[in-house]
Amino acid sequence: MEDVKKSAVPYLFIMPAIVLLIVFSIIPIVISLVISFTDLDLRGLANWSSIRFNAGNNFAVLLDDGVFLQSILNTFFYVIIGVPLVILCALTVALLLNFATSKLFSVFRVVYYMPSITNIVAIAVVWGFLYNQDYGLFNTLLGYVGIGDVPWLEDPLIAKLSLILLAVWKGIGINMIIFLAALQAIPSRYYEAADIDGASRWQKLFYITIPSLRYATFFVTVTTLIGWLQFFEEPFVMTEGGPLDGTLSMALFIYQEGFQYSQFGYAAAASFVLFIFIIIMTLIQFKFRQSEDEVR
Repeated sequence: MEDVKKSAVPYLFIMPAIVLLIVFSIIPIVISLVISFTDLDLRGLANWSSIRFNAGNNFAVLLDDGVFLQSILNTFFYVIIGVPLVILCALTVALLLNFATSKLFSVFRVVYYMPSITNIVAIAVVWGFLYNQDYGLFNTLLGYVGIGDVPWLEDPLIAKLSLILLAVWKGIGINMIIFLAALQAIPSRYYEAADIDGASRWQKLFYITIPSLRYATFFVTVTTLIGWLQFFEEPFVMTEGGPLDGTLSMALFIYQEGFQYSQFGYAAAASFVLFIFIIIMTLIQFKFRQSEDEVR
């Protein structure tokens, strides 16, 4: 009996986390899955008897919905460009801040981290003025070198690139902190041995620093990819998906269908398509990671 009590102790410690996971993650996912096979809307919330199961009709309509397909293309555009940029910029900043000895660089750590904790609405207001086509700072500076006004948020392609620039600037901070922690965990004896062997700064970077960051890079890549697949805040506050649905992401599409048009069943179906994309992309990364570990 005493052995049973001892074996139950670890489960008591993790029980609060398990309860939270079940209540706020597992149960909502199951409910959302059920809703995705219905025509639930505002009328259905008021009168459950009016809800009708429509099998997989929501998913069939989604595959024929040009706006949803456009949101998928936009989302992958964000991912393909944004994820590598965030990782590269965060790693570069972390390397510069880690190897610098001046106290001034401690201030820069705060400067780079601040956007990550700043309210997105406040950021949107500031960047809205920067992107303004008529009197924005960016177009004013371009005018000094003879370049005409750029439609930062008025052209679909340029608007996507503008949102990526904003999101990269905002996302550098948290990933920089992760890279900095990983850099400071690298044993100094590696560099001391490299110095004895006469290794240059670049050799130490490519043969010691970068390989030692592989676990941090993997973590940052997975979390950043998942975040960009759920790209929502920037298009929501800056463009509302326009112009011509040119910046509409899958997450924003789900929000609009569910909370603006009250098509909860349809939005739930779209959310599961996004969920499947996230699962597939995450599994692919874990597979690549496993293959690399086997090679090593």
